[in-house]
Amino acid sequence: MYTTVQFIHSWWAYLVLFMLVIATINSLAGLVGKKEYQPRDFRIALFTLIVTHIQFLIGLILYFISPLGLKNFSNMGMGEIMKNSEARLYAVEHPLIMIIVVVLVTIGYSKHKKKLVSGPKFRALTLFYALATLFALSRIPWAQWFS
Repeated sequence: MYTTVQFIHSWWAYLVLFMLVIATINSLAGLVGKKEYQPRDFRIALFTLIVTHIQFLIGLILYFISPLGLKNFSNMGMGEIMKNSEARLYAVEHPLIMIIVVVLVTIGYSKHKKKLVSGPKFRALTLFYALATLFALSRIPWAQWFS
């Protein structure tokens, strides 16, 4: 079960990252180009929100069944985890930053829905989705992705 969930989590991450980049570029283009907010823009923002939340749920399951996640705390203890950069990445940094990513995407989506004019809608999406993208890129375990 662990390898299946890990496989899904790893491949779904490509979709999440792709959608974050597309949504950020789309909202930035709408903001800079002073375009009208269209149903297509709404669908891109919504799909990004959905795939991010699905990834969070898959990651949560993985965190509880993975030997690198919650089980690591009982095996190594917090002091040892914080001394080991790889263990710290998987047990603390990656989960915490990805929770922040999900929160940023959710806040950006919620704020943009409350705006009535296109400019502020695109501004909210651009700000929060760009921050989410940067945070996500900062804590992806790149060594595992390319191995």
